[in-house]
Amino acid sequence: MNPMRPKILATIRKIPRGGVSTYGAVARAAGYPGGARRVASVLRGSRDLPWHRVLGAGGEIKLTGDAAFEQRFRLQSEGVSFRGRRVDMSQHEYRFGKTKPSFRKRVSR
Repeated sequence: MNPMRPKILATIRKIPRGGVSTYGAVARAAGYPGGARRVASVLRGSRDLPWHRVLGAGGEIKLTGDAAFEQRFRLQSEGVSFRGRRVDMSQHEYRFGKTKPSFRKRVSR
């Protein structure tokens, strides 16, 4: 088994309902900067993960076809909003921290 896999899986599981992150941010938070493709590889071979919460740079859904529709549906069912084809990262991006991870959600006025 790939030694990166457990750290990447643990990092993905930290993303809360209604939050999203990018492949690159997950890789950095797991301790593997530049490992975005490895994150995608781990997601492809895993079950029981909140896979739909991991997106491409800028909040773009990178999947195609039915998988892309399912990802968008799952995110919308968690209250994630979109700007066109991208997730509104200013409202839903989950920021991994060194001490305590935080979820940045802007309050509507």
